[in-house]
Amino acid sequence: MLAGAGRLGLPRGGHLCWLLCAFTLKLCKAEAPLLGEKLSVSTSISPCWMAEEFVVTEECTRCSNFQTKTTPECGPTGYVEKVTCSSSKRNELRSCRSALMEQRLFWKFEGAVVGVALVFACLVITRQRQLDRKALEKVRKQIESI
Repeated sequence: MLAGAGRLGLPRGGHLCWLLCAFTLKLCKAEAPLLGEKLSVSTSISPCWMAEEFVVTEECTRCSNFQTKTTPECGPTGYVEKVTCSSSKRNELRSCRSALMEQRLFWKFEGAVVGVALVFACLVITRQRQLDRKALEKVRKQIESI
């Protein structure tokens, strides 16, 4: 095991790297496209908007607390839009991503990047000071030995 290694055999900074990787993975999952959108309650097959042309009749809005609990389309993002399918003339709800939600995710990501940059800048400054002290000590010892 390396000198200064943690309990798991990782260098001391390894725990920070694992934490950063987990946080980044969580952000990526939050920003991933909606692949597993749930089916509409009104149909037993796929929603009409997947197979037909549709028109958005109500823009993307935040689900209420009641809708979140009762409407499966609110689950993935917390936002829904109403669509009307052209051929079947059915009105259905569809999960969507709002601009406000995207903006919040963007600023969370930017904040995380700035935070990581500050942490590593502090680590670089600390390490540089440590190396400077060692170099000065080495020079001092060489001068004393003369």
